[in-house]
Amino acid sequence: MVKRIGILTGGGDVPGLNSVIKSVVYGGSDLGFEVTGIRKGWEGLTHLNLDDPASEATYVLPLNRVNTRTIDRTGGTFLHSSRTNPAKMKTVPSFLIADDYPKSEFTKKNVTSTVFDITQAVLKNLEKLGIEYLIAIGGDDTLSYAERLHKEGVKVIAIPKTMDNDVRNTEYCIGFSTAISRATSAINRQRSTVGSHERIGVFRVFGRDAGYTSLYTAYVTDVRCGIPEYAFDLDRMVELLLKDKKKNPSNYSMVVLSEGASWEGYVVQEYGDPDAFGHRKKMSVAESFSEEIKKRSKQETVISDLTYDLRGGEPDFVDKMVATTFGNMALDALAEGKSGFMTAIVKGCFKLSEIPDPKLGPRKVDIGEAYCTERYRPKFTGKLGLPIFLTKA
Repeated sequence: MVKRIGILTGGGDVPGLNSVIKSVVYGGSDLGFEVTGIRKGWEGLTHLNLDDPASEATYVLPLNRVNTRTIDRTGGTFLHSSRTNPAKMKTVPSFLIADDYPKSEFTKKNVTSTVFDITQAVLKNLEKLGIEYLIAIGGDDTLSYAERLHKEGVKVIAIPKTMDNDVRNTEYCIGFSTAISRATSAINRQRSTVGSHERIGVFRVFGRDAGYTSLYTAYVTDVRCGIPEYAFDLDRMVELLLKDKKKNPSNYSMVVLSEGASWEGYVVQEYGDPDAFGHRKKMSVAESFSEEIKKRSKQETVISDLTYDLRGGEPDFVDKMVATTFGNMALDALAEGKSGFMTAIVKGCFKLSEIPDPKLGPRKVDIGEAYCTERYRPKFTGKLGLPIFLTKA
């Protein structure tokens, strides 16, 4: 009897997701699996009404070698995505009865909401679809619900993706290499403009809670950086940028800031409604820092928000290789009857790790090992013996 795998992508898109999907479809066909795509992440299992053909067409997509043949050549996710948490739904889909599902109070950052746990509806949909195994691709939030389904008895393998590279129990997440490559290219292209006008370039990249994207971009572009893990001294950072500018024959300098970076006394500003996982968007720290530069030095700045530009387009070699490998690792694990694991890279080697405990939060930059708090730069020394991504899971 043919066994059926479901696959979905949750949270923000990154380059490399389609490589995972294709590898699962192609490898699965060789192992005798059918693969069903669940569209729009966890929403595809919360809002799916199998008594409604239109709903099924919206959320369920049978996958095969024909309709996935070329998807790895592009970025984004072929299955689309959403930020949905079935255990913390603010509203219950209209075809379900709210009183049938447990509700509770959910508080994050002093905002309290009434939420519903419709996991039972998710389990029923998986059963009706005949899905015996599930591959969930996402960051901390998406993977935390995958762990919940594992505890409910669903055979699940998780695959980590995020440009922030901050999922615990792995040194690498799909999307990170392409993000750094894109940020590096953008910064180097803008040197001509920043230099032509003799200004200070301020670049903002992703990194709500962890500074890997900022840190590694600074590592390969040789500029200053600010990360969420360390609040820098504002006057000291401005002083260093002015010194960099003076020493530069073209009379310019640059700094790259994580979106969650801050300086002593600065409170990160947020706006908009929280998503299903309690996250609100952050106001641009680059804009705020630029104003501080002008007040303290009278220097002109160039501000560039590189965030969403890092998400689009085809993945680079590293992300294609890791994504394809992670997809096939997930297949191997399910074929061996394993569940509740996450594909990972640990000490530079591919392995299966435990799905991280969401209570621990995201993985953080080790300040003592990776960031120079005097110069606001990455540490370049002491790398002998470290794995290729210079970090520990």
